[in-house]
Amino acid sequence: MYVDGFNLYYGAMKGQGPGYKWLDLSALCRRLLPENDIRRIRYFSARLTARPDDLRLPERQAAYLRAVGTLPEVSTHLGQFKVSYPRMPLYDKGLKPGEKPQTVKVIKTEEKGSDVNLATYLILDACRADCEVAVVITNDSDLAEPIRLARDELGITVGVVNPHQTAKRSREIEATFFRQLRSNVVAACQFPDELVDAEGRTIHKPKTW
Repeated sequence: MYVDGFNLYYGAMKGQGPGYKWLDLSALCRRLLPENDIRRIRYFSARLTARPDDLRLPERQAAYLRAVGTLPEVSTHLGQFKVSYPRMPLYDKGLKPGEKPQTVKVIKTEEKGSDVNLATYLILDACRADCEVAVVITNDSDLAEPIRLARDELGITVGVVNPHQTAKRSREIEATFFRQLRSNVVAACQFPDELVDAEGRTIHKPKTW
């Protein structure tokens, strides 16, 4: 299993309110593929930085990464999360030819590396014949080519689980099979409110989750 963390979050958790973000990845994968023997789950994300409107964002994510770390079959692969403050032009349909738009300084966030990391491990595992079936949880069309290569050139079955609405499913991704992730499945696969890590420390679910 290859979990595109940000794509999963924006497709199946963001805007849902409490009861969706404290997701047990192991329970989710087994719920999606009850007929398969799941040997490894690779989770791809990036460490977040605080925003002016949400200073505790890194704290909540750190708790979640610790919770994920209690799952023995899950390995976490982190890219980078970059914040910059570029000056961008404002859209103004009333501008005349040759007129320059007003600009405003914006907060620009970019997640770097997760899709490349996912593609790399998907191809690596396929080259090693480390699995019979690979399943990717994503709707990112940037992963269409590595999915195709793993399926057509390396000869493994590749499934894709779409975490976004059915109507928004990327048609560029051509997998051996597709599954649609439903919100009720996400809600049913949550961690308990408290967990204990390998060092005996308690991990608490964030209050707003």
